Order: sequence, then C-alpha cells, then structure tokens
Amino acid sequence: MPVLGLIKEGKVPSDNRVALTPKQCSFLISQFPDWDILVESSPHRCYKDAEYQKEGIQVVKNISSADILLGIKEVPIDQLNANKKYLFFSHTKKQQAYNQKMFHALMDKKITLIDYECLEHEDGQRLIGFGFFAGIVGAHNGIMAYGNRTKSFHLGRVSDVKDYLELIHTYFGLKLPNIKIVVTGSGRVAHGILEIMNLLDVQQVEPDEFLLRHYDYPVYVHLKGADLYAHHETGKYERTHFHEHPEEYVCGFKKYLQQTHILMNGVYWEPGIPKLFTHQDLLEDEFTLTTIADITDDINGSVPCNLGDAPAENPIYGVDINTFTKTAPYVHNGIDIMAVGNLPNELPRDASRFFGEQLIKYVLPDLIKGGNKIIERATILKEGKLTPTYNYLIEYGTH
Repeated sequence: MPVLGLIKEGKVPSDNRVALTPKQCSFLISQFPDWDILVESSPHRCYKDAEYQKEGIQVVKNISSADILLGIKEVPIDQLNANKKYLFFSHTKKQQAYNQKMFHALMDKKITLIDYECLEHEDGQRLIGFGFFAGIVGAHNGIMAYGNRTKSFHLGRVSDVKDYLELIHTYFGLKLPNIKIVVTGSGRVAHGILEIMNLLDVQQVEPDEFLLRHYDYPVYVHLKGADLYAHHETGKYERTHFHEHPEEYVCGFKKYLQQTHILMNGVYWEPGIPKLFTHQDLLEDEFTLTTIADITDDINGSVPCNLGDAPAENPIYGVDINTFTKTAPYVHNGIDIMAVGNLPNELPRDASRFFGEQLIKYVLPDLIKGGNKIIERATILKEGKLTPTYNYLIEYGTH
C-alpha cells in the first residue's frame, strides 16, 4: 500500500501552506482506497491537525514510514529522511547557491527529488504552482504601496482578511486615481495580477496607445514575451529560440519607464535573459515609475533594483535611484519595491486548496502508478543521482 506523507514545513520563516487540504486527503482516500495518507503534526500549518483528524486522516509525530513525502518549501537537512521520494519547491534548478548544501544532502541521502517547478507540459507550460495567488497578493501589495506613497487612497493588508472572498469585498467603492500600470508575463502570476486589475476596474489598453495617450481613468497594458523582447538582428521574437538563446535578444521595456507609475512584474527570468531595464536607464531618463511589485522576485533579476526579499509583515522597501541602496519606502529619489518570496502565505487556505486541486488532477494518480513522462522530466534526482535532463547541475552537486 503506497503511503503519502504531508511533511511539517521546517524552513524559517515558517510557511503555512500545505500540499493537500483535509478535504482533499479525504477525497483521495475515497477514490483510491488502497492508498494511505499520514500528516506530520505542525503548529504552523493553515489547516490545523484537528481538521485532518476530523476527516479521518492520521496525524503523526514521525513521518518516516511514508513512501512519498509532500512539502512546499525547501526541507532542512536535519529533517530529510534518507531513501525517500520527495516533492517540494527545491529552488535548485538555477543552481541557487543558498540551497547547495541541501542539494548535497539530498544526493548523500539517496533521495529522489521531484520539483514542482519542473512539472511542465511538452511546451514548457507549468502544470502546478502557487503563481496565481502570488499574483493576487503581489498586485494588491503593489497597489497598496502606491496608495501609501501618494496618500491618494488606502488599502489594508491581505493578511487582515480571512480569505479571497473577503479580500474582494475590500475593493468595493475603491476609486483609483488616473494611474498607468504595466503587467508583464504570461503565466499564472500574470493571471493573478490581471484578476486584481479587473476587480479594481483598471482598463486594459494596447501598448502603442499606452505610450502615446493620456487617460483620465486608471489603465494597464499587458506585455508578454513578444512585446518585451526582440532578436538583435531580425527584430522578431520566437519563444523557443528566445529561451534557448536569450543572449541574442534585447529588451524594449525602457520606453515604458516614462509612461508607467506601477510595474507589476510577473515575467519569467533566469540568468542570461535581458533585464527589463538597467540602473543607467534610471539615471539617464526622466521617468514616472515609482512602484514595482516584483512578484516573480528574482534578486537582481529582471528587475535590477530588487535588492532582496522583504519580510511578509513589512513587504515594501525603497531603493535610492542614485546609489542603488536600500532605503525606507516612500522617500524622494526612491523607487518602492515589493519583493516577498512567499506571497501566497497571506491567503494560505485558498492557495493550498488551489494547489492541491492541481496536484490531484495532474500528478498524484500517475505518481502512485509509477510515473509518466511529465514526472520523469521533473525528477532532478533519482535515488541521489542526477537524471540526464539535469546533468548540467553536476558541479553544483559535487562542489
């Protein structure tokens, strides 16, 4: 009998999300009676131990008897169980230095690692993730920060409401000033941002109109890959070629700096992909941009003035445009940055429920049966050894 285990999140600061809700565990057992599910007791999880027990799910202090262990964030080395199969966001595929020791431990303990981030359709579209709710919370925080800077309106914190439905009610009657917003990206993060744009009655306009026209109501433009990047010789954008040879492309975002008040950044980025703008761009040009919600949150990534994560309880900091150093938010000569690594934690029950639905729909039944091509492509380590797709991590895993 295969045994699934929901692990206690050990990363600090603690994450309160979970891969499966109590109702989803109950549903899985009803559909697959030969499965068993164990839940490791946790005081921090958004669903309490008692809620799992109420659904007939066993809550345990030691999860080591489970075969497949489901988490959310990186697992501390001392909490890793050897010879197990783990699913979590490992943040290692880009050779992130801060997780290298954990990666070595995964190899030493002969662990099989399936990374949620790597579960993709054939065309590279992600199957599963928290991006939609990251977009929701990040867009809200970006609008909130602009209101705090200009004192033209007020929005409270997402964490002050109990769920997404209550958050929607906080927007009733809110009238935004005549602001211009850029939304970047085409994945789940961007979909979450667009949801907030619609709820706040911000009107979409085309890129050329956004650059040329003045509006007496709030507007946004949605910039996808073809709107942002062009080959340096042909002037064209081809998605597959771009991701294979990003160094051959240039970014055309600079012209938006003079027309944008808020940037909602949901674009995918990895080293080699051109940044949206440079420090020099900010020094050369007059610009209207004052607020950046960097929801994809790559430090010094697509947004070069992302100088690191802010804590969820205080998500906004300033960056002095002359020195590119952190300051207090909302100061003169500064851009306000919203950069938080665990945005969905502010709507944890909604985000967990959405995530679990995707996991049940696309992953777990095939995983229990032995896997499929999608799961195989997302397997970074198999019994501690790099799989062929991830051989480029060989130095990362051995040095």
